[in-house]
Amino acid sequence: MRQLRGQESVITANRQTSWAFADAFVAEDEALRWARERSREAALPSVSPGTGAALRLLAATADAKAVAEIGTGTGVSGIYLLQGMRPDGVLTTVDPEPERQQFARQAFRAAGFAGNRARFIPGRALDVLPRLADGGYDLVFCDGDRLESLDYLAESLRLLRPGGLVCFEGVFFDGRTVDSAAQPAEVLRVRELLRAVRESQGLLPSLLPVGDGLLCAVRRG
Repeated sequence: MRQLRGQESVITANRQTSWAFADAFVAEDEALRWARERSREAALPSVSPGTGAALRLLAATADAKAVAEIGTGTGVSGIYLLQGMRPDGVLTTVDPEPERQQFARQAFRAAGFAGNRARFIPGRALDVLPRLADGGYDLVFCDGDRLESLDYLAESLRLLRPGGLVCFEGVFFDGRTVDSAAQPAEVLRVRELLRAVRESQGLLPSLLPVGDGLLCAVRRG
């Protein structure tokens, strides 16, 4: 990751304050607060308000009708995605824990979304994704097992239409991604993901400093 580290600039207290302000810029409604509380009770990470707002913006910009989500959690990210999608859009969300998806169902209902706006598929992502349609999705959001990140990327490129977006949550890994100290396998895999996305000729990438880092890329036509 020498190149990534070499591109860094000093992070001042003012910049950290600005980032914190930006991440809390969007107020969350009752349904989002409920879903976030269920996430805390289950000791599950959930996307920050800033990350959620970025996902909502990207879904709206893409005029997304079909979105695939890896990692349902308790529905925080799903609500943001649905808010940005077209009124007739469908979110396909995958999670190995059906109990979490039940919380997400409740959260989506509380947020005012009809039951047919989301398709819940329980199971391991790499077992489910191959069954989804080639080129059938406008956006793929990945918030699953970081060790499987490169596999998610390969599946996303198959799933996305030309001009579609793929997004990966948590790529800063609490600052460990750019830390020169010895790191666990998950961090090393995230570094591989960053290199693969940055160097791909078929992707137009950007790394957004929201939450714990949101890596985004557009699939070129």
